[in-house]
Amino acid sequence: MDEREDYKRVVGEAAARLVRSGMLVGLGSGSTARFFTEALGRALRSGELHDVRGVPTSGRTERLAQAAGVPLVELSAAGVDLAVDGADEIDPALNAIKGLGGALTREKIVAAAARRFVLVADASKRVTRLGERAPVPVEVLRFGWVRTRASLAALGCRPTLRGGERDPFVTDNGHVVLDCAVAPGFDAGAFAAAVDALPGVVGHGLFMGLAHTALLADADGMISLLPVQVSP
Repeated sequence: MDEREDYKRVVGEAAARLVRSGMLVGLGSGSTARFFTEALGRALRSGELHDVRGVPTSGRTERLAQAAGVPLVELSAAGVDLAVDGADEIDPALNAIKGLGGALTREKIVAAAARRFVLVADASKRVTRLGERAPVPVEVLRFGWVRTRASLAALGCRPTLRGGERDPFVTDNGHVVLDCAVAPGFDAGAFAAAVDALPGVVGHGLFMGLAHTALLADADGMISLLPVQVSP
């Protein structure tokens, strides 16, 4: 396991220690969230935890949780007690870009339904402003996707079909993803609102104001961050 994978393991296992018996837990997707799900399964098998159920955010996470022995349920109207997920970028306010793994819409549904939403990542995902390194993924209907791409481009980004036209990436929901490169210093909140208003858009990877805590790790150790107020 390389250093970055070890950092992901540290924060994933730390997040698992936030789970209490009887909780309904949102299980994120991606490499860091995988360590959380595996640690949760070990705690259930050992008897450290009991009566914990999970809501998976992707087919891959569902299969991982089943292999780890985490009982799964559908997301109910009551939401979940805790959701844990990775991120591709995290700013000082704990706004995040997510979705490079393709599960952005289900991840956001679960995150928004959580009483507490915790981001887990290695510290390289920490940025001053969103969009410094990662594009903003946008899940769109296949029908009319070319028109939707043009509408996104009109907002000032550069959208690219993930996988290309010959073999496009398809989400668990049956849709395609446009990865939108944004200009440095773009207004993430305004862009999110504008994308939400476009016909054909299913969801986007800007997670604004959803996270309560972020656990980050690097060679200096692990830190727990709360959102801070940032100037526009």
